[in-house]
Amino acid sequence: MATRNHNAAAAAAAAAAAPQLHHHNRAGVPALGKQKAVAAGRADAMNRRAPLGDIGNLVSARAAEGKPQEQVTRPVTRSFGAQLVKNAAAIKNVCFQQNAAIAPAPKLQRKPPSKLLPPEHVIEISSDSEQSMTQSESSVSSVRSRKKDINTLSSVLSARSKAACGITDKLRQVIEDIDKLDVNNELAVVDYVEDIYTFYKTAQHESRPCDYIDAQVEINSKMRAILADWIIEVHHKFELMPETLYLTMYIIDQYLSLQPVLRRELQLVGVSAMLIACKYEEIWAPEVNDFILISDSAYSREQILSMEKGILNRLEWNLTVPTSYMFLVRFLKAASPGIKTDKEMENMVFFFAELSLMQYGLVTHLPSMVAASAVYAARLTLKRAPLWTDTLKHHTGFRESELIFRECTKMLVNAHLTAPESKLRVVYKKYSSEQFGGVALHPAAEEICK
Repeated sequence: MATRNHNAAAAAAAAAAAPQLHHHNRAGVPALGKQKAVAAGRADAMNRRAPLGDIGNLVSARAAEGKPQEQVTRPVTRSFGAQLVKNAAAIKNVCFQQNAAIAPAPKLQRKPPSKLLPPEHVIEISSDSEQSMTQSESSVSSVRSRKKDINTLSSVLSARSKAACGITDKLRQVIEDIDKLDVNNELAVVDYVEDIYTFYKTAQHESRPCDYIDAQVEINSKMRAILADWIIEVHHKFELMPETLYLTMYIIDQYLSLQPVLRRELQLVGVSAMLIACKYEEIWAPEVNDFILISDSAYSREQILSMEKGILNRLEWNLTVPTSYMFLVRFLKAASPGIKTDKEMENMVFFFAELSLMQYGLVTHLPSMVAASAVYAARLTLKRAPLWTDTLKHHTGFRESELIFRECTKMLVNAHLTAPESKLRVVYKKYSSEQFGGVALHPAAEEICK
């Protein structure tokens, strides 16, 4: 008996602690206690359908007299299905705008309760909501367009400065990789070539010939040009390496910068300088007897070897210097990136480079400047466009304006212009032959000399 009383008391306490659930029927009257299950079921059904009224797809849930009303069923017609898709898309768009925080999403206004329509009619979202959504989309697009058109003060000032300086916004040209074709060539040392030429550009300032003609008593610039013309011819007949020719002329100019030379010994200096260059560059260097024969036995063996020793001692055996040839081969790759061989451009560049060896006015110029001027003169003569690219500017270190207004390029083009009528025509004849593509026969670019 005590156990029953204890269980009854526990049940009563649990019932008092539990919250009382209030169910509302369709007329809004609370249903408590033990009312009929049918009324509670209808109330739950109506509570589940109530939130869907927000999108305007349901009719009024209340009857005029407060009595339950039968639900109207509509057949899914084509127009009704299209309207559902349209409504879903509109709601999705509004939700997207809310999530993206672009603009506050317009609230869809629900139509006031109206009378039931026949099944064939479709209840649409109010036109006010569509209009507000359209206005919201237009405002978002206008905000985006305004963001694109807004110019900051710094951008305006920068544009005015460029306009005042005559600078136009051009598309920046890409600096091409001129070593991409030599990646698998171990002799091209692609990994170190940039560092090597950085060193060359620094080392070219050391051990440079000076303006020595005024210090020489019996030698003038015309005699030097005659010697250079003869050296180029001997080099071509012996079929020597191109490095040998440029090193020979460097040794001659450097020695004449340091030592006065008699007129009768000038050719001896040239022969001994070529012998030294051949020993330095060639695999099979010509013998002393070959130079005696080529000079028509003007000098003996002892004289040639004695002058060779004197030149080396005066130059302190310093023969490892960057000549213009070292820069020519690099700048040629920059002039025709992505092309293995451009023979016409190559022959034209070396034509101007050998013309530069005969010009005393270019002795004191840096080898890199002479090489860059030869490339620019060649492109100007062959009418290559553009004349100077960002790739050439990057690798040569010179802008086009520097090459146009300096006398180096004008001197080379003028030498080409006067070559056919000159007495010293070895270079012109050499590059007029079919072996070198006859590049010397191209009309000279006279416009740069004006």
